[in-house]
Amino acid sequence: MERNLLKPGDLSLTLKHPTDTHTYTCTAYNKRGNILMGKQVQLKVRVPQVEVNKEVESVQLPFTTTLHLPQDAKVEWMENFYNRKVHVYQSGSDQPEEQHQDYRDRTKMNEDLLKTGDLSLTLRLPTDWDNRTYTCTVYSREGNLLLRKQVKLRVRVPQVEVEDGVETVQLPIRTTLDLPQDAKVEWMEDNYNMMVHVYQSGSDQPEEQHQAYRDRTKMNEDLLKTGDLSLTLKLPTDGDNRTYTCTVYSREGNILLRKQVELRVRVCQVEVEEGAESVQLPFRTTGNLPGDVRVGWGRTEPEYNTVHVYQSGSDQPLKQHQDYRDRTKMNEDLLKTGDLSLTLRLPTERDSGTYRCDVYSRNIWIRGKTVMLKVKGRAQVQDQTGIIRNRSSSIDPTPLMADQSV
Repeated sequence: MERNLLKPGDLSLTLKHPTDTHTYTCTAYNKRGNILMGKQVQLKVRVPQVEVNKEVESVQLPFTTTLHLPQDAKVEWMENFYNRKVHVYQSGSDQPEEQHQDYRDRTKMNEDLLKTGDLSLTLRLPTDWDNRTYTCTVYSREGNLLLRKQVKLRVRVPQVEVEDGVETVQLPIRTTLDLPQDAKVEWMEDNYNMMVHVYQSGSDQPEEQHQAYRDRTKMNEDLLKTGDLSLTLKLPTDGDNRTYTCTVYSREGNILLRKQVELRVRVCQVEVEEGAESVQLPFRTTGNLPGDVRVGWGRTEPEYNTVHVYQSGSDQPLKQHQDYRDRTKMNEDLLKTGDLSLTLRLPTERDSGTYRCDVYSRNIWIRGKTVMLKVKGRAQVQDQTGIIRNRSSSIDPTPLMADQSV
């Protein structure tokens, strides 16, 4: 604070290097400790944001200053959410041993940064895991704060969107990097860290896959030579709606490349008119499923009910909700064919809702699909002759007209 003799009522506070948003209260007291006045000021510090597409090889978090910084100063970049050290510069050189392992071999700062004032940080192979706010702090040799700034990073992940029912979908990853022939390529599902596909020593490694992706994935031949690391996924459903990460490792285990793709499969929608003999909720997946699987169909909305259960090689009618007794059927040899579709007899408007089929093997989820069913009711209308007729409520609501003779 500065005492301005020309403005005796000026109680303003100057704050150096603001970084955070807070509310500050100034209170004035007399000698007895009584409050004479009080005022609140809300400080809102806008954090600059850097936004890049996932395909970039690196991204820079900019920070330049015109202050004269001492040559024995310490520069520290931190990730705010988990308080992880991203990069440390001290005593004229980087200090990689102080970095968190997630940033090893991925960060770089400019030379002579204390002389030039360019404290920007370059981050290699950014993914949406790096979507954080980062703080750069400069300390004196005594540990006093000299300078601080924040930068928010947002990495946009490319998205692949397909209709329900397609045979395959490709998650595209291509690179111009010269990859060593002994490199390892891993595709991972990010939400639950399930291994999707592994390529190593010149061939696929299916034994390392999670069961959810067995017999469902394929990669191109000579992928390390061509740089086409795309993954083909067979019979995708909305159960596969995830973010997938492709990582290439050197023989020593260092990350050479990392890219992400988000998959979105539109939810299956089925419409039928009330009065139909039956309706099918489709679900096809790869065949030769394990014999110990449990296939469960349930209605999740508007309320949950168990619709059909297949387990231990046969249907389990005692586990059904009473509203579906004797109304559901699944195909024979469904584990061999992979056709897990459900047939529902005599559908009515009450059957409209969201249905979900989940497949478990030894209590491990391996498949899933959502189907939205709409059963269109039949409205009764009376024509001019007094005859009551049924018609679908979804057609043109114009009243039925009787035949008129001239």
